[in-house]
Amino acid sequence: MKTLRQFVWGILILVFAASLMAGLLAPAPYGQQFRDSTNAGPSRRFPLGTDELGRDRLSRLLYGSRVSLLLAPAAALLSTFIAALIGGLAGYLGGWWERLIMRFIDLSLSLPWLFLLLTVRALLPLNVSPVASVSITFALLGLLGWAGPARVVRSGVRSLTSSGFVLQARACGCRGSRLLVMQVLPNLKPILQAQFWISVPVFILAEANLGLLGLGVSEPLPSWGNLLRGLENYGAVRSNPWTLAPVLLLVIVMGSLHLVFPGEDYYS
Repeated sequence: MKTLRQFVWGILILVFAASLMAGLLAPAPYGQQFRDSTNAGPSRRFPLGTDELGRDRLSRLLYGSRVSLLLAPAAALLSTFIAALIGGLAGYLGGWWERLIMRFIDLSLSLPWLFLLLTVRALLPLNVSPVASVSITFALLGLLGWAGPARVVRSGVRSLTSSGFVLQARACGCRGSRLLVMQVLPNLKPILQAQFWISVPVFILAEANLGLLGLGVSEPLPSWGNLLRGLENYGAVRSNPWTLAPVLLLVIVMGSLHLVFPGEDYYS
């Protein structure tokens, strides 16, 4: 198992490094159109061919990977922070405060958050700049994906508040927000790490779903979502199998993340 994890780590590092160095590795800018080579097959000039607008597929895959692999962790960090704040307050305050916060969390969980995400994103302007669309997409992911982790954090805080070291800190005069920030939250590190790494692949897939529906990152900026949207034509995909490269890379990255960061390791 250790050897497998090391191998998977190598794959992830390679993919992340390639996406970060997209400006150096990409054969052409992601938006440049080669009008004389539309829908071209793989060649030395275009290793993965070109799309219907004559844009280099490999370049778009490298830049799209960078968008998804950098901003999904940013959205996961935002959702984990909100979960730590809300779940931590619920578990620490207890009483009717906890009941009120938990009802709000339950309400959020009762709504299918992916459909809620689709609804909110559909209500926002679609004709925004690519940079704004990236910010909106992943901000929404972070702001709407906190409820599940918040319940886990609340349970962790409830168990910590009755632990010996917290009772000793109370006896020494450490109370209020200082007790929560200095004693409780630092000991939630394993739980917060697990929730963060669980959220990353979830948000990658959520962005892909939005992109498939045309509600994700706006063209011409590529992401895994809008790259997958280009596979709607089954006949074209069947005759040009190299266009499945985004799907294969997404499957490899998602599987690697689950092998390298299994959540149960953080609770052991």
